[in-house]
Amino acid sequence: MALIKSLRGKTPVFGQNCFLAENAVIIGDITIGDNCSIWYGAVLRGDVHYIKIGNNVNIQDNAVIHATYQKSPTNIGNNVSIAHGAIVHGCTIHDNVLIGMNAVVLDDAVINSNSIVAAGAIVTKGTIIESGSVYAGSPAKKIKEMSPELLEGEINRIANNYHMYSGWYKESE
Repeated sequence: MALIKSLRGKTPVFGQNCFLAENAVIIGDITIGDNCSIWYGAVLRGDVHYIKIGNNVNIQDNAVIHATYQKSPTNIGNNVSIAHGAIVHGCTIHDNVLIGMNAVVLDDAVINSNSIVAAGAIVTKGTIIESGSVYAGSPAKKIKEMSPELLEGEINRIANNYHMYSGWYKESE
């Protein structure tokens, strides 16, 4: 069972059909939607501000989701994949987004829908990622437009696969 902890009078709230890995850490003012998966070593710390997560979101191994005290909450939309080792901090991520492995998204950044932040990218404070775009580098810059093939073949495929994978783990319990 994941470490689920209340803090400062706030207790994490979960939607239906969620998978929480045994060593995931979920603390404080956090709301998680339906069909989500929080994987091994992931830390979601809603201690200094709220974290809201939509439906069909996967937060993969060793990712960190946090916010900034009394200033920048974290909002994550629907059908979002936060890949292994990513850091998402005090920002807004809209629907149908892939945050790549070891990417960093900093305070007050906005990742608009149907976008990819490439592996290792650093999205600096206050950056606005255009809808339908792929951003890479440090600092992250637009490298191309999102194609229908990328939307279907990466964003939707990964989100759907992680929903399937989480079912394997729930079956084995």
